Amino acid sequence: MGARYFALIAGVVYVLVGILGFIPGMVAAPGTAPQLAVDSGYGFLMGLFPINVLHNLVHLAVGVWGLLSYPRYGSARTFCRGLAIFYGLLTIMGFFPVLNTTFGLIPIFGHDIWLHAVTALIAAYFGFKGTRNTADVRDNDCVTVGGYRDR
Repeated sequence: MGARYFALIAGVVYVLVGILGFIPGMVAAPGTAPQLAVDSGYGFLMGLFPINVLHNLVHLAVGVWGLLSYPRYGSARTFCRGLAIFYGLLTIMGFFPVLNTTFGLIPIFGHDIWLHAVTALIAAYFGFKGTRNTADVRDNDCVTVGGYRDR
């Protein structure tokens, strides 16, 4: 699997997760969780992952970005790199009580920490380490074959 297919799969997953966050039956009450300035839709998705309406919108935006970047290898690789940096930063922020609610706007504590870390590591592989393969070549992308540029 290359960067393009990672972008496609991540895009679909994040759009679905963003939509699920708006379905009341999928979100459990927050209970004794930290207070947020934006508490609309605040709860735990599937009883595990803290979310609110802003968190859902971020998931939808990341998903749409992934879907839009899928057609071109360069765009998909940029998506993977951006996702790795963004989710890596969110992972680190999740460990600090003063930052784990993203300044009171978006909850990123609890199970979100490991999920963000796994997402960042996989995205980093495809964005920085992964190699371009024939599945990534499509339409106007060019690849060098035997010293010649081939379309």
